[in-house]
Amino acid sequence: MNTSLADPQESAMREQMDTHSRARLWVAILAGVIGPEVFIVQPAVVEGFVRYLGFDPVAAGYAASVEVWGIALSSILLPLFAKRLNWRAVIVLSVLLMAFGNAASAFASSHDVFLVLRFLVGIGAGGLVSLSFAAVGLSANPERNFGYLVMWVMIYGALGLWLVPSAFALGGIKLLLFFFAAFPLLLLPFVHLLPRGGESAPQTDANAIELPTLAKASALLAMLLYFVAQGIVWAYLFLMGTDDGLGEQQVANALTLSQFMGVLGAWTFGACGARIGRSRALTVSVLGGSLCLLVLTAHTTFAMFALVVCVYNFFWNVAQPALLSAMAVFDRRGRMVLAATAMQMIGLASGPALAAWVMSSGSYAKVIGAGVALFVASWFLIHFPVRRHAALLRRAHAVPASETFDV
Repeated sequence: MNTSLADPQESAMREQMDTHSRARLWVAILAGVIGPEVFIVQPAVVEGFVRYLGFDPVAAGYAASVEVWGIALSSILLPLFAKRLNWRAVIVLSVLLMAFGNAASAFASSHDVFLVLRFLVGIGAGGLVSLSFAAVGLSANPERNFGYLVMWVMIYGALGLWLVPSAFALGGIKLLLFFFAAFPLLLLPFVHLLPRGGESAPQTDANAIELPTLAKASALLAMLLYFVAQGIVWAYLFLMGTDDGLGEQQVANALTLSQFMGVLGAWTFGACGARIGRSRALTVSVLGGSLCLLVLTAHTTFAMFALVVCVYNFFWNVAQPALLSAMAVFDRRGRMVLAATAMQMIGLASGPALAAWVMSSGSYAKVIGAGVALFVASWFLIHFPVRRHAALLRRAHAVPASETFDV
């Protein structure tokens, strides 16, 4: 055999595969940013519903909520049928639903029609969120890649919240809805780069191991409780600040700054997650990020409020990619990431309602207490499958425990 010819050919094939993998990753990240395009800037969108469409604040909240429940519904259904679905076809359908629903919302003749259209947008958004997360989970080095995905979502959110007032000034809520309709269409030329399905996209992460059912259930419950807690706290964080005597602009400034700290958190895990180790990252981010909220149960100054929300948002955006990357190595075909995404959306959709129920018989301190309790419970539940995965990995590779406990 002429190795002088074979080696360059093999090298060229490997380079071509690497290029395709990078392209697939970037398309998956683009889909992951497009999916929650409305949800990420939801506070500003709700204001637009009230100012330009005649909704009262309660009705505007329902309009936002119905979209999140659409995301949750498609996130729940996709894991059930993922083995039989062509992921590319689902992504195209999701893009078209988002484009149609957003564009039609600009011309909706009644509030009821508007709510139906927002639900359709949520269905499409949930498809993109779920399958983009699954595609990233099937990539090599999911710790790094989930960190970068969350980082770009946070960058979009920070820029979006900054630019929405200018969009309103130029064209009201219709201009924003037209943007939401057009943005998903950018994905269509690149859909062919994404996997057709989990079974056709071999898991390239060497640490992926099929966990027992009980360990998977514990991981999914941890994901659910974490995002219920997140929904509880995030829904009332603005009001916690104003209730403590801070001005609205002060609170807005603190939360905007916290968005950039969230970008830093996601980047930190993406760049350093493999070296930090998943167990350490989850312990510090879930427990540290939640316990710092207890400071808000006492009277706080602007500086203290800003510090707390920045630390909280930093750790939240370390924890999210850490949790998703853990799900990616708990099975070999991306189904755990799909199921975990459903848990995430259910948690975010139900958290504010649970917070409202706590508020009806308590105070903001009780809201914080409920959130912190659920955060801590989620850490206990994720700790078991992470340890179980590390044990199975040690057995598979027959290496010392000290080398793999923090995989």
